[in-house]
Amino acid sequence: MTTTPLSADVLVIGWGLAGLVAAAEALDAGRRVVVVDQEPRTNLGGQAWWSFGGLFFIDSPEQRRFGIKDSLELATQDWFGNAGFDRPEDEWPRRWAEAYLQFAAGEKRAWLRERGVGFFPVVGWAERGGYGAIGPGNSVPRFHITWGTGPGIVAPFAAAVEQGEREGRLTILPRHRVTDLVVVDGTVTGARGDVLATSGSERGVPSSRDVIGDFEIAAKATVVSSGGIGGNHDLVRAAWPSRLGTPPQHMLTGVPAYVDGSMHGVSEAAGARLINGDRMWHYVEGIANWDPVWPSHGIRILPGPSSLWLDATGKRLPVPLFPGFDTLGTLEHLRTTGHDHSWFVTSRQIVEKEFALSGSEQNPDLTGKDVSLLLKSRLAKGPTGPVQSFLDEGEDFIVENDLDSLLEQMQNHPGGELLDIDNVRREVTARDREIDNDFTKDAQIGMLRSMRNYRGDKLIRTAAPHRLQDPAAGPLVAVKLHVLTRKSLGGINTDLDGRALNAAGDAISGLYAAGEASGFGGGGVHGYRALEGTFLGGCLFSGRAAGRAAAAAAV
Repeated sequence: MTTTPLSADVLVIGWGLAGLVAAAEALDAGRRVVVVDQEPRTNLGGQAWWSFGGLFFIDSPEQRRFGIKDSLELATQDWFGNAGFDRPEDEWPRRWAEAYLQFAAGEKRAWLRERGVGFFPVVGWAERGGYGAIGPGNSVPRFHITWGTGPGIVAPFAAAVEQGEREGRLTILPRHRVTDLVVVDGTVTGARGDVLATSGSERGVPSSRDVIGDFEIAAKATVVSSGGIGGNHDLVRAAWPSRLGTPPQHMLTGVPAYVDGSMHGVSEAAGARLINGDRMWHYVEGIANWDPVWPSHGIRILPGPSSLWLDATGKRLPVPLFPGFDTLGTLEHLRTTGHDHSWFVTSRQIVEKEFALSGSEQNPDLTGKDVSLLLKSRLAKGPTGPVQSFLDEGEDFIVENDLDSLLEQMQNHPGGELLDIDNVRREVTARDREIDNDFTKDAQIGMLRSMRNYRGDKLIRTAAPHRLQDPAAGPLVAVKLHVLTRKSLGGINTDLDGRALNAAGDAISGLYAAGEASGFGGGGVHGYRALEGTFLGGCLFSGRAAGRAAAAAAV
């Protein structure tokens, strides 16, 4: 079956956040838009829908209310110290970083507020660094949680697209998989591909790849916003850089299976330059989802700073690789151990205060904008409901009343045979001795005491320092942690208008890219490391730029 050829002013490939923003901007400019995606419509919003909704702002009202002194200069120092740009091809990523920082310090918050997006009042402190003023990490808290989490940030742009659809100015085509960009005399004039069989799969659940026809769409401008490669472990391993050691044999998947990187090759075949493919962002606090949606579905623990972190053999991780301090540095260190997992040893009191879970579905209070549930789950005694479910059902959690019983169960757990149990006992005991004084040489204990000077941490994020073996804080908890795939930090090289560039650095007429497909801007706006809260923001900013530029070109 061949469908009737379609045409549009602007064609958007991929309906994640960046694609929805680009489509909404093109609609605002009065253009006719077609949006295609290989998944059923239940997946409108893409990866962003599943996210925690974290956004990076600079000198926001929320920061100022908590006494946080932030500035564009400080954030720029942090971003560039974190990114470590060091390649000739980083020219455009650098420019994107400078432009994005201006956006985050300027109109970003007001632009979202105009669209009805609100924010949780407590600002989180992610990627705390610990290497010095010009090293990696956020000097101050900047992680703003969207009220409504991922669905809350997707909603206004999805609504704009659906309004355009009702008005007949926009067409949404689910189950349309692009296999080629059409190039005529060096200009991209649209796309062609396969029509896939109708699927009733729920959001995130893998759908069939049965082909029932083909299609072709002509467009004056085409925007690629198809995401990264995190759902394709083969591509992740193929791109894995030697600086991060060997790729894990076992990984959990932090994104749906449709995040397969297929449009990278399609775009490259049309002349687009792919850069920084070896830069990637994967977490090391992954736990197997006890109620999975997609294959090897993992959830990330968003940890506070207090848990004792051990490698697979029971050796404590070095300073400053504490929970929540340096994601990529921790990944790099753990890959030198020769094992794919590590451990938290902690207490129930720490779990209650410090364990949050990534993802909209793991935070029903914030996602549902339920104030009463929020107060009950975040401020009352006990873990949140989703965390308690993992304590009860999660295969990676061990709960025992005393250290010897905990160590025995850890050793009997898959992978636990690698543990030097005597060393684990020594590490726990030594750490607990340091708690007995206001003075300490233990850098982690010193840091967590310091963090409680920030009201946001003291309120909901950092437990009062205590001995892990204190019966009043128990029972003891051990958590087996896995590598969890997440983001591609490289992608299609673009200029500040989102125009895809070729190997010579020239813009390809008619072709634009946004979101993770473009490394969130330029082909790698984050450099080697992300400051967190910057992935959704990169989708917003690059989608807006590409949508506006594509609309201007499609006259």
